[in-house]
Amino acid sequence: MRYLIVSCSLRENSRSRVMAKLTRDDLEESGAEVDWLDLIEHPLPFCDGGAAYGDSRVGPVAEKLRRADGIIIAAPIYNYDVNAAAKNLVEMTGRDCWSGKVVGFIAAAGGSASYMSVLSLANSLMVDFRCVIIPRFVYTDGASFAADGQLEDAGIRERIRRLGGDLIGFTEGLSEALKAERG
Repeated sequence: MRYLIVSCSLRENSRSRVMAKLTRDDLEESGAEVDWLDLIEHPLPFCDGGAAYGDSRVGPVAEKLRRADGIIIAAPIYNYDVNAAAKNLVEMTGRDCWSGKVVGFIAAAGGSASYMSVLSLANSLMVDFRCVIIPRFVYTDGASFAADGQLEDAGIRERIRRLGGDLIGFTEGLSEALKAERG
């Protein structure tokens, strides 16, 4: 199985990126094959429903998604929703890259009231692309971080570890179920 961690923040020292890196480290320590996609390093054009799909920056990003069996999306929350870059990623890559994948979420927000923010994107991935969504996601606000930007909340750290384990478990389970279904 191959896993992809996607950091969707466009801010260098974002809390969602810190948590994404911890997830990547946990998966690598478990021996999993992990790839990394940071949207700050792979800026995509805005989806325009037409010419943007042919932009040369889309292909390498789409290929990383296609190769993955399980994906963690780590995104900041702005105005009670995942950031526009996360949604744009899905819009620019579409069905060919997302269909049938296991997807988990990590979200970092400014306050505690946005904890349901990932559900709109999760619902879209489930309905449009038949993704299997891990029902447990990691959400936190700035209170979980030290002044230097590092995660200091042991409970959130444990939830990140558990999400990585869930990603592996769900992805391997789905693969086995699909093999059994095919006979």
